[in-house]
Amino acid sequence: MAIALMLLDRAGSTFVEGVRTALTDTVSPILEAVSQPVATLNDAVSQAGQLVSVAEENTELRRQNERLQHWQTVARRLEAENAALRTMLNLPVEPGIGFVTGRVIGDQGGAYVRSVLVNAGVRENVVPGQAAMTGEGLAGRVVEAGRRTARVLLITDMNSRIPILVGERRDPAILAGDNRSQPRLLYLDPRIDVPIGARVVTSGHGGVFPPGLPVGQVAVSGEQGVRIQPFVDWGHMEYLRLVNYEMPGILNSFHTGEDAVAPASGASAVEENAPEAGAAEAAPTAAAPAGEAANTGPAR
Repeated sequence: MAIALMLLDRAGSTFVEGVRTALTDTVSPILEAVSQPVATLNDAVSQAGQLVSVAEENTELRRQNERLQHWQTVARRLEAENAALRTMLNLPVEPGIGFVTGRVIGDQGGAYVRSVLVNAGVRENVVPGQAAMTGEGLAGRVVEAGRRTARVLLITDMNSRIPILVGERRDPAILAGDNRSQPRLLYLDPRIDVPIGARVVTSGHGGVFPPGLPVGQVAVSGEQGVRIQPFVDWGHMEYLRLVNYEMPGILNSFHTGEDAVAPASGASAVEENAPEAGAAEAAPTAAAPAGEAANTGPAR
């Protein structure tokens, strides 16, 4: 019988196709009815799991909200205390902050340099000395500014030196790049035991950067020295925020040349006053013979 059906099927009999189609149509509603409770049960189990997950997530969000409300209260109290202390100390108001965001269009990284190019320049009010920030922390500073582009020296470059503070004790040191991914600390008191994970921020010394900019955290601490893991993800640095903190520091004086202008203006003032002084000295000399003539006239 089976062999006969196979032969009929291979011969392309329409009778076999009709029987197969009729059987499929007959069995299909039965299979659908049987599978429906299974699908409904699977959906119910999935929804129950989602409800449990939502409940756990809701509980965790409530805890986070409570913690955030606590820190918000602490932050407001510290803000009020800081304002009161500034009033008592008569501290000057910090300058305003302006910034422009540029896209990284070139990486000049090599064996001896760590810098990038951004598509923002003088026409966007970018000047040397401005801080280059990402969403995570400090990336570097602007060292050259053209009309349309600017070059940013990264904190890992061997020419980078940044005054920083380490840990909760705020121990001062210098963050020095050496073309490695983790810059090292210089001039740190050797008696200080720096813990791994200690937070590093800018100190504001020298007017290079304002205090408190996040830099990184201690990754290595031992006899070989202290190295910092920057907060910036160098492999995914697509945009940089060039911030103008209006810091009257040594970098601005160096780039604007104020120290060189002052002597020149002073010298020009001396040169301008020199003829007047010469004339004033010449006037008494010329007046002396006249006085002598006036004094000798009556005597004769």
